[in-house]
Amino acid sequence: MKIKSLIALVSVTLLVTACSKDPQEERLSWASSLFTGVEQYQNFNRVYEFFPTSELVPSNTPLIFEHGPSFELPSHFIFQDNLINVNEYLSRTDVTALLILKDGKIRYENYWLTGGKSVKWLSASVAKSFISALIGIAIDQGYINSVDDAVTVYVPQLKDSAYDGVRIKDILQMSSGAAWNEDYSDPNSDINRSVRIFALGGSLDEFTASLKNEKKPGTFNRYNSTDTQVLGMLLREATGISVTQYMQKMLWDPIGAEDNAYWLLDSENMEVAYGGFNATARDYAKLGELYRLEGNINGTQIVPSNWIQASITPDAAHLMPGENALSDYPLGYGYQWWIPDDSGDFMAIGVYNQFIYVSPQNNVVAVQLSANNIYGTNEELSTLSEFESISFLKAITNKN
Repeated sequence: MKIKSLIALVSVTLLVTACSKDPQEERLSWASSLFTGVEQYQNFNRVYEFFPTSELVPSNTPLIFEHGPSFELPSHFIFQDNLINVNEYLSRTDVTALLILKDGKIRYENYWLTGGKSVKWLSASVAKSFISALIGIAIDQGYINSVDDAVTVYVPQLKDSAYDGVRIKDILQMSSGAAWNEDYSDPNSDINRSVRIFALGGSLDEFTASLKNEKKPGTFNRYNSTDTQVLGMLLREATGISVTQYMQKMLWDPIGAEDNAYWLLDSENMEVAYGGFNATARDYAKLGELYRLEGNINGTQIVPSNWIQASITPDAAHLMPGENALSDYPLGYGYQWWIPDDSGDFMAIGVYNQFIYVSPQNNVVAVQLSANNIYGTNEELSTLSEFESISFLKAITNKN
């Protein structure tokens, strides 16, 4: 199974001491502990402290969510015909933050373990949905002409790679055709090779340019984290500034971010666009609220409404939800957003069960930040953990 991810198991022979104050040693220790069953809630709240980072600062006009009537979580929810106790689920999966908005107002907010209102949590592949929003803004501003353009028009460094001549749209939809293995348990998988670059040092640009083509672009939905890294390169080359600088000006400040946030960087100061973003639950919720409101928040149209709609609409056979011979995962896919079914709901998802879940018909946005230590230890269990979380979040949105 190939599921969203920031990090995979790194083939490091020995763990260094967990209490080490040396950042390089902490990076190696943390990376080698991932997807082994080791608890991660004591790490996901501070990853940005021992990796190179760039910083986004709070908005000059922060959006402070009002509080609505308090909401009680359901006592149980149904998953695979089983009645699951909510408190048991929250404890077993190491949920550290749960925030529920309805009509833009906080109805429920709670934190456990190392979570907290000011904690910057590693969101893993939730970051991909932020990158998608930035692509939409860049197109609206004229930096990028069209999703039908070949990415190499803007990123010539990718000529003679898997991405040579590939449409931006196919990359947005995880359908680039690049050969890829996102198996966390395989130390020689592509995702593991990528992770070693920012855990040990190296250039993600060079790694991205090394990928080769396997399938015809736009025909098969294969989850590939480097597709999002290509989108990060596209933003940098098209706008002429870093992803962080562009995001600060065009998204982070306009959505009214309340707190600072961090992108993890490789050795060349390139953002780990596919999963290196760290922020608070309330600021993650602002992206969900922005999309629920079709790109208009704080009285400003930040992302074009037609981009929002395209982002959450599977528009080809290989992108449809459900069992699909043309896809490697039974969820639908848009522009870096997941679609569970035909309900109109959509999601940003990261490993260890991070979610921004948006239910427009219920006017609800839910953020779940977690460190589920079962994730990645077994393919079947990892898949079940994601679908269990989706069932829980659906139960919340339908109850509100």
